[in-house]
Amino acid sequence: MGKVEKIEQQIKDLSEGEMTELREWFAAFDAEAWDRQFEADVRAGKLDALGERALKAHASGKTTKF
Repeated sequence: MGKVEKIEQQIKDLSEGEMTELREWFAAFDAEAWDRQFEADVRAGKLDALGERALKAHASGKTTKF
């Protein structure tokens, strides 16, 4: 049995309260990982083209106010 399969089994054995605690922990953990990746992508310039395209669209009147 691999590592993931062991974790899956352990998750299946959690109580309702433990499952709630795990969900909350994992949501925070996943959000932090996403934030780190997003920040790395920004520093690497991976979003520059998207930003430029959005600014051009706005400057040419192709955007609307919320």
